[in-house]
Amino acid sequence: MQASATAALVIPAWNEPDAIGRLLQEIPPDCVEPVLVVVGGATDPTAAVARARGAQVMVQQRVGYGAACWTGAQVALASGASIIAFLDGDYADPPAELDRVLRPLRDGTADLVLGCRDLRQHPDALPVHARLGNRVVLLMLHVLLGARLADLPSFKAVRADAFRNLQMREMTYGWTVEMLVKSIRAGLRIQQVDVVYRPRLGGRSKVAGDARASIKAAARLLGCAISYSTGRRPLVVSGR
Repeated sequence: MQASATAALVIPAWNEPDAIGRLLQEIPPDCVEPVLVVVGGATDPTAAVARARGAQVMVQQRVGYGAACWTGAQVALASGASIIAFLDGDYADPPAELDRVLRPLRDGTADLVLGCRDLRQHPDALPVHARLGNRVVLLMLHVLLGARLADLPSFKAVRADAFRNLQMREMTYGWTVEMLVKSIRAGLRIQQVDVVYRPRLGGRSKVAGDARASIKAAARLLGCAISYSTGRRPLVVSGR
């Protein structure tokens, strides 16, 4: 894939008006186009801020994190992008790292790149219960698939043709786990890049900010890890 390969950026952002403006400001110039902000409803104040910063805004039609990512991804595919990047709209994922995350895809050395959360600068950015849930799911993926992954990050980028063939269908917080499991089973080249993870700006995390929600999400992620890992038919992704 050529260094000039076009990349679209999808940003799920629910009720993040305090964060989305600064986040969009930090996107490196000429790095991604279009920038797609997906909000949960027409009255979400995030939308007005995002539009004022030049982003394309859309409202997801189904409930769920995966549904937001799916909504943006379909627009990215329709735009002709050869790479689709994802990061969350709460400011925790740093857009300044987009060049590093996209580089292995543009160099043709990876099919999927994970922007793994580095918590050394901001150790409190991800609560202990959220870290524990991630570790349990990652351990399960190692047991089931032999994969050694460092994180289940919201910040990631994937070749558009590979994404199409993954046939994503998980519309909940299991979206990332489904993508990782299917990518591993399909033999995609996965690279992991450490990126500084920051405290969110304003509001409260829909999952990590609440222990009960984190436990519920972890159970969902474990279910996805098991169900997609034990599927009978491995995916075959062409067009590398």
